[in-house]
Amino acid sequence: MFNSTITSKAYSNPLTTTAPSAEVYAKVEQQMKSQNTGVVKLNTSLARDQTKLSGLGQLQSALAKFQAVAANMSGSGVNTAATSSTKGVLTATTNDKAASGTHAIDVKQLAQGQTLATAPQKSSSTVIGTGAVAQIRIELGSVDGKQFSAGGGKAITLTIDSSNNTLDGIAAALKKAGVDASVVKGDDGYTLAINGQSGADNSMRISVAGDAAIGNLLSYSPSASKGMTQTQAAQDALLTVDGKDVISASNKLDKTIEGVSFELKAKGSTDLVVAKDSSQIASNVASFVTAYNELNSKLQTLQKGDLKSDTALSQVSGQMAQVLRTASNGVPASVLSSAGVTLGRSGELVLDEKKLKSAIEADPDAVSKLFSNDGKGVADQFNAKITTLTSDSSLIRKEVQSVGKEITTLNNKKTELAKVLTKQAEALVKLYSAQEQGTNSALPGYTGKNSLFDFMA
Repeated sequence: MFNSTITSKAYSNPLTTTAPSAEVYAKVEQQMKSQNTGVVKLNTSLARDQTKLSGLGQLQSALAKFQAVAANMSGSGVNTAATSSTKGVLTATTNDKAASGTHAIDVKQLAQGQTLATAPQKSSSTVIGTGAVAQIRIELGSVDGKQFSAGGGKAITLTIDSSNNTLDGIAAALKKAGVDASVVKGDDGYTLAINGQSGADNSMRISVAGDAAIGNLLSYSPSASKGMTQTQAAQDALLTVDGKDVISASNKLDKTIEGVSFELKAKGSTDLVVAKDSSQIASNVASFVTAYNELNSKLQTLQKGDLKSDTALSQVSGQMAQVLRTASNGVPASVLSSAGVTLGRSGELVLDEKKLKSAIEADPDAVSKLFSNDGKGVADQFNAKITTLTSDSSLIRKEVQSVGKEITTLNNKKTELAKVLTKQAEALVKLYSAQEQGTNSALPGYTGKNSLFDFMA
């Protein structure tokens, strides 16, 4: 549809207050039909370019999804796993940079966020205060005893007034401002709980200007005797890793041990063992095959639809297939077949789990090297190839930029054409209305459902 900003506007005849008649509409529509060709061409071009841009976005997303799987198999990530000697203290995973070894970890304190609670109210919908405007300001910082020190981040501000001065309304306003807040029902009534982010530097100080009742309910500082009550203090996680002290605002750590991500679950000591794991190889190979087949299916769908005959898509499809078909690339499909991975009729990978299991039992390192081997494995090859195909200088990026510019140009042309056609139609309405008034001033106003500019579709 060609949309005009004046579609529903009523027009007045310059000689009378009567709205344009059905005859006037019909004459203007007939006169303007010749302009419809340009409108149709613009809409067709826009639809084509928007479809292509969507297809390119889907292509980039599919490549990124597969690359993430391939990248995780690079290095030693294909055949390592992390195991905690003490159950319940932490969970861990490895990636391509993980190295075999044992790490002593002693968790002394978990990270947690601050929790504040209001005094109980009879109902979550009970009005609080007079309805006068109250400005709430929440600062984040650290606490030393009764002393609060604001951090460098921007304070959170929100307004409470007669439209939201209940516990439910305040909770909704806090959530909209990005604060974790909820109304909790207890034995004494309903309270508003505010949960801060984990880490000692995320302690909160809340000040209220305006309605005193809102201030008495929501204000908080470590030294205040009224307002909200702290039910849980903010704190960092404290632990030692191989004898070194570690402080973290979060219970999730991914930089303490290279190639290992772990999440603290409870206090306690444990040995985290990173070692080769044959069962991990089979799991990673299966994930790799599934991810490749999802990419292959997406490429074929785009080839038949949104990116039919597209140059960038053809390049991607060709180079993805080349990694598996050309021996010079390191690991062609003929070699992968020794690990139970073969090419199907539609370019998909077919996994023989029994053959893969036998290959792993016979020589797990050999199977692992098929996928990751100093840049020569098939996962290494795909990772590097997709990096090139999606770089800033790639054909995909160039096509995205080109189509984006074309869409901007077409939208600008569409806006200008709308202005021109609007002026022409307005002029014709006045002309035909004046002519009609001179011969028959009693014609009824047009009350049909169609707009004057429906013919522009």
